[in-house]
This record gives sequence, C-alpha cells and structure tokens, in this order.
Amino acid sequence: MIPRTVWMTCAHVLMILAFLLYASALSGTLYAATALLGVCYGVQYSMMVPTASELFGLKHFGVISSFMQLGNPIGAVLFSALLAGSVYDAEAAKQGGGSTCLGPDCFRLTFQVLAGVCGLGTIMGIILTIRIRPVYQMLYAGGSFRLPQSSSH
Repeated sequence: MIPRTVWMTCAHVLMILAFLLYASALSGTLYAATALLGVCYGVQYSMMVPTASELFGLKHFGVISSFMQLGNPIGAVLFSALLAGSVYDAEAAKQGGGSTCLGPDCFRLTFQVLAGVCGLGTIMGIILTIRIRPVYQMLYAGGSFRLPQSSSH
C-alpha cells in the first residue's frame, strides 16, 4: 500500500549517497557506489511505467511513456556532454594547461552537482507523494488488487 513514489524518492536518497561516494573518491568506494547507483536506476525505471499508468491512466499512455523516456537523453546531454566535459576541461587546464586531467578533482564538481539534482528530485518526490495521496487512497481503498476484498455485513 506504499505509493510507488515513496520508493522512487528512497532511490533518489540512495543516489545522493552514491554520487557523494563518487565525489569523495575514497579508496574502495568505486564499486560500492556503482552497484548502488545501478540498483537505484533500476528502481527508478521499473517504477516509472506503473506510476505513470496509475496517475494518468492508459488513454494517452504511449505519449506519456515516451515523454518520460526523454529524461535519459536530455540528462545525458546536460550532465555528460556539457557539465562533465566543462568541469573536466577546466580541471585539466588547472593541472598544467593540457587536455588530460588526473585525480579525483576531474569530476568531483560533476558528482556534487548530480547529488544536488538528486536532492531536488527527492524534494519533488516528497511533494508528489503528498499530492497524490488521495489517488492512492482511492485506488487501494479496498485493499490489494491480488487479495479478495473482505465483505463486512
């Protein structure tokens, strides 16, 4: 009976932790942060489709689903090509003016910005969860869809 948006918000909180682990560049955290981030992305993508169908219905589901999928390429352009590239080039220039950057400073700011964006996503997820509470109460008022509803006479 917990709204899917709660799980998406929890995934955002864990993504903040993963990005901060990347930014810290502590020894031994690379694999843990990567695994944590992979699980979080899996939760996000598996929750988006049923959440959209519950909130918006199935009438225009194809358009809504396609619109949701635009986040991935737009985020890749914004955060990989523009942000990470600019940060890397700036750090490489600081290290001697070449085009090669060495060390954790090359992407630290990028990971901190990504953690901040996930923080914003967490806040938005909390707001969404509060706002859609009536929808979930209506959908699940009679209990689970899998369990038969008990009749009280």
